[in-house]
Amino acid sequence: MLNNNEILQTLAMIDRQHLDVRTITMGISLRDCSRRGIDDCAAAIYEKITRYAEKLVQTGKDIEREFGIPIVNKRISVTPIAQVGESSDSEDFTPLAKALDRAAVTTGVNFIGGFSALVHKGYTSGDRRLIASIPEALATTGRVCSSVNVASTRAGINMDAVRDMGETIKRIAALTADSGGLGCAKFVVFANAVEDNPFMAGAFHGAGEGECVLNVGVSGPGVVRAALEHCKGAPFDEVAETIKKTAFKITRMGQLVAREASRRLGVPFGIVDLSLAPTPAIGDSVADILEEMGLESVGTHGTTAALALLNDAVKKGGVMASNHVGGLSGAFIPLSEDAGMLRGLERGSLSLDKLEAMTCVCSVGLDMFAVPGDTPASTLSAIIADEAAIGVVNNKTTAVRVIPVVSGKVGGRVDFGGLLGSATIMPVHNFSSEAFMARGGRIPAPIHSLRN
Repeated sequence: MLNNNEILQTLAMIDRQHLDVRTITMGISLRDCSRRGIDDCAAAIYEKITRYAEKLVQTGKDIEREFGIPIVNKRISVTPIAQVGESSDSEDFTPLAKALDRAAVTTGVNFIGGFSALVHKGYTSGDRRLIASIPEALATTGRVCSSVNVASTRAGINMDAVRDMGETIKRIAALTADSGGLGCAKFVVFANAVEDNPFMAGAFHGAGEGECVLNVGVSGPGVVRAALEHCKGAPFDEVAETIKKTAFKITRMGQLVAREASRRLGVPFGIVDLSLAPTPAIGDSVADILEEMGLESVGTHGTTAALALLNDAVKKGGVMASNHVGGLSGAFIPLSEDAGMLRGLERGSLSLDKLEAMTCVCSVGLDMFAVPGDTPASTLSAIIADEAAIGVVNNKTTAVRVIPVVSGKVGGRVDFGGLLGSATIMPVHNFSSEAFMARGGRIPAPIHSLRN
């Protein structure tokens, strides 16, 4: 039970430090929606999603009003559509994406994830058709998110898939050039993707999940930064303990919302994902936390160590607060969505190479960064390969969400609006990776994957 002091602390976190439930995400299995005809499959997908998620948004609003806890997003994740559509006789899976989009509009959710494929060891026919459909699907829908898992610690890296991802991203950027390449903001390439991630753009409902489940993502970078204001000059042991205790409080709030939503919707509670997911709002930044530890500007020497401490302490506090912590749970470092990260880039303290180093110890990877529109597809693929290698060797989830801005040059800006924020176009290395990416095949799994 919460005592009066804890209640007052939580209210202060919400009122002044941007504490919120970032998303309640309903995962829905679509495995029984496979049909031979693509239109029949699309109809079954739409019907099931709208039936299961009919009350999701209203329930979220009711809890938000009654508990006084902001619930920013209500979302849906579904079985990877490559698996659902594989039985169909169509080469084009875009109609399935449009069915997802219609269902999202009908239910009122802001995003629906799962136009996805898992190809870390190889392609099936459904995987190939889905990946070929991604650019058109994202260009012609507003709320659909897509992901492809190209690597895992047990399988290694599917370099054929990695090569294809660079070409796919270039096509998405071209088809959504009028919006600054917005379609690329809805597409993420993973290594070691998890089945219960409530955050977009990478959410999908994994094969090991039940028929329907409710996952909650909680965020609070501003809360952690405010807590560290009382630790100025303190040793790192005390810093870690402060972060851990703060993460505990945040996670308890998330579990409260998750269980209440689960009860009202009659859907099993899945996990709480305690990811410090920033927003463009001032004071809601992971970079601000790192600078509060004593760094003059994020990206300078010491940043990776500070981020490692933060990520570990967040996980330890979350695990103490809930039996079911899952998803990604840690700290996100998206450039466009974090005002502090963007500030570091503009100061010159943060670079793409330093961001890559930071992904060795954070929750996800290279997220929401913009590059010049003339960046070769092979360079994009090589960036993905580097990030996948970090994930595979370190047995962690990593990802890349990159936006090539058509006609954009280094130093230019692109604005996506809302939680997606705006990005300054970053330089990439001018030296070619073409011959490297042309090899194809598979980079074998590391020796430590042989654990049986």
